[in-house]
Parts: sequence; C-alpha cells; structure tokens
Amino acid sequence: MKIDVFKVEEWMNEYEKYSKFDLGNTTVNTLSLNKLFEITNTNKNDFFERLSQKNLGYGYITGNPNLKKGICSFYKTISENEILPTIGAAGANHLIFYSLIEPNDRVISVIPTYQQLYSIPKSFNADVQYLHLKPENNFLPDIKELKSLITKNTKLICLNSPNNPSGSLIPDDLMKEIIEIARKNDIYILCDEVYKELNQNEYFSSSIADLYENGISVCSMSKTFSLAGLRLGWLASKNKKIIKSCMHHREYNMISCSMIDEEIAALALTKSEEIISQNKKILSENLEILDNWIQSQEHFKYIKPQAGTTSLLYYDFDVPSKEFCHRLSTEKGVFTTPGFCFELEYCFRIGYGKDKKIFSEGLKKISEFAKENRGLYDTRILK
Repeated sequence: MKIDVFKVEEWMNEYEKYSKFDLGNTTVNTLSLNKLFEITNTNKNDFFERLSQKNLGYGYITGNPNLKKGICSFYKTISENEILPTIGAAGANHLIFYSLIEPNDRVISVIPTYQQLYSIPKSFNADVQYLHLKPENNFLPDIKELKSLITKNTKLICLNSPNNPSGSLIPDDLMKEIIEIARKNDIYILCDEVYKELNQNEYFSSSIADLYENGISVCSMSKTFSLAGLRLGWLASKNKKIIKSCMHHREYNMISCSMIDEEIAALALTKSEEIISQNKKILSENLEILDNWIQSQEHFKYIKPQAGTTSLLYYDFDVPSKEFCHRLSTEKGVFTTPGFCFELEYCFRIGYGKDKKIFSEGLKKISEFAKENRGLYDTRILK
C-alpha cells in the first residue's frame, strides 16, 4: 500500500541533528522519571520494587483501570469503558481510519494540520477533501466552506484543536455549528486534541467526545504531560459502535499497550494539575518572549497562537520555506519546520515549549539570519 512521505517527520529526523537552538519540537520540556517521582511524591525504590515483581505479560488488554480513571478526569461525560488506550495519539488516529474508513468514503480534513489526518485516509483510497484554515480567519474552520464539501458519501470530518501548527483553538460555539452539520448528515467527527489542556487563556474548551455522540477525541501523554517517550495515547467516544470497531481492529495491530508505560502514565495523571500548570507557565513565558520579538521584527509576522505549543511565522523573503529553514539549521543551528511540510509556503513552524534561554537565543539567531540576507533575497508584502 502506497502512502505519501510524512514530510514533517522526515524533516525533523534530518535536521534535528543540526540543532543547537531547538525551536522545532512540539513538546514542552520533557520529564525524566526522577522529576516525575518528585512531582508525584513517589519513592523511586518502592515504585521500581513493586514494578519489578510484576510478570511482564500483556497486562490489561483494554487499558490499566487506574490509567483510564485518570483519563476520565479530562472529560465531563466519558466513562472508563468509552476509552481505548493506544500506542500514542498517532496510533489512535491510524486505528480510527483503519476501523471506520472504506474506499471512496469522503473524508474532510482541516489543513494545515498533522499529516496523518489526510494522508492515511488517502492511502485507503478515501475521497479526501481539504477544509482550509487561513490566517485571515485566524486559522479557524469556515462553516460555509465546510458545507460545500459535504456529500452523501461523507463519512468523517477531521479536526485538530488546538491546531498544530497554527496554535488556533476552535471555540465551543463554532464547534457546535460544525457538530450540527455533522449530525444532520450522520458524519463522524475526529478531533485530535493532544494539546487540549495547554490553553493560553483561561477559556475552557470542551472535548468533541463530550459535545457530540459521534465525536471521537484523540489525546496522548506526549504534549500536555511531557512524556512523549511513553508512546501512550487514547481515543474516547460515547459511540459504542466506534469503540467496538476500533477494539476489533486493534486486536490485529497492537493487542494491548505496554503495561509499564501504562503504570507510569497512571502515576503521572495523579498529579496532572501540577504538570499542566508547570507546562502552561513555560508556554506563557515563552509566548511573551515570542510576541515581543515579533513586534520588533521587520520581516516576520504571525497570528498569535491561542493554545498548544506551536506557531506559524510568516516571512517576507521571496524564498521557499524548505531553503529558508535548511539555511537556518545549517548556518545558524536553529531548528525550525518549513511550511512546505504543511502544504504552505513563506512560513515556518516553531515550538515555544523549550528552555527559555535557548528559545530567546534561537530567535536572535533568526534575526541575525534575516539581517544578513536582506540583500540576497527579494521581499514580498506580508499580508
């Protein structure tokens, strides 16, 4: 089966090695086990002693009960039997497409977003159509455009909120409009919510699984909880047919998640508020640095992100994003992700969840690069 090259992952695999100033990653400062034990007031020796006595079997096939109990706390109406753990959010997204999508089904996906949401259904010979998120609309879905894409064969709408790469956040009133369109046409909605708790404002954003009976929420331990190394995610839905179908297909490609990963994740979720609060503080401080930097720049602008860990920066140099970011990486040691990875141009994605000093120095290096190349490239008008 053929599938498109996963541009963002290939780029990161290639250019991360040049990175002295990491502005390319999308996690907040990741936690060590020692730090996690400190946050959760866990005796490390006791934890490992207890873990070392467990037989390394398959564990709980449908998920560790303590883990699922912790996951439920992030939803208003979801119960433990409406949650299915997976190998990362990437595993959840793949499992949903594998379980629900047939050839010629129409799948509508927002773009820009994580490429999984359109390339996987495309590889299954689905009729994939794009719902464009535009800077002039603050990277939010356009209801009129969405309606124009609906056909009798439309099976699934794919959303990503908070959005990677733009940092936009779909407000509940707009989400409810999207839900009404889906409900009238008997369409599932998948919403990748891996950054959901990392909101820059105090505005609460509801999960699609709480708002819509045919909604599917995807989340993970990677972004919000700084534990990407666990490779643990989940999907949640009130639709029992969805859970049953995903469970049926899951038996073919994973059976269960790692019992050790689930133990560590369950521990982390006992202190989720502390981890989230710490991460939001890092993001808030770095976003202030980014915003001040943007205001001082002649060649760059952005739509200020509302949530998540990433933002799209547009530049006025008339040079493709791949070349721009290649030179930033190899000449200045600044790791960013070019817009072409998201089917965009004249922009690049940065992540602002890392060390404040490194982040600030990286922005200075980008300024240096722009100054040094002012005469080399023609400039365009930044809209």
